[in-house]
Amino acid sequence: MTIGGPLRKMLLTIHIVSSVGMLGAVAAFLVLAVVGLGARESTVYQAMDLITTYSIIPLAWAGLLIGVLQSLATPWGLFRHYWIVIKLALTVLALVVLLLQTDSIRLLSALPPKTLDATEWTSARFSTVLHAGGGLIVLLLAAALSVYKPRGLTRYGWNLLNSDADNNA
Repeated sequence: MTIGGPLRKMLLTIHIVSSVGMLGAVAAFLVLAVVGLGARESTVYQAMDLITTYSIIPLAWAGLLIGVLQSLATPWGLFRHYWIVIKLALTVLALVVLLLQTDSIRLLSALPPKTLDATEWTSARFSTVLHAGGGLIVLLLAAALSVYKPRGLTRYGWNLLNSDADNNA
């Protein structure tokens, strides 16, 4: 099944907008996470929780679902090219890590005043910076894969190519 024309362009636009939106939201989250290292109040973490819940998570799901739908409904396919498989793996990995981190973000956002001074929260605070920075790198790598599309068919892609050649001969 392949789609073309306006529907394909609409899916591509939604995919690009959700991916770029997520990139921006993660960048804003990273800025707040760095500011949070020196914060004494949990308000910065409350803002991070809001960004995560209402921006990053929905945009991550949208980017993943639209990307899968797009690959299934276009000639690129989901498992034909290595760059798509790698991009899918990076996206799923980033989403899983994000979902695993939401509890610690919520916990930090719910801390009472002056609690952030305690050394027991230091690793959780550094974790937000580390994961946001890593997430930003993963998103930039996925964007680069989308633009450069390195050559290379998977075994499945080669089998499809050879079966199409056999059918056309």
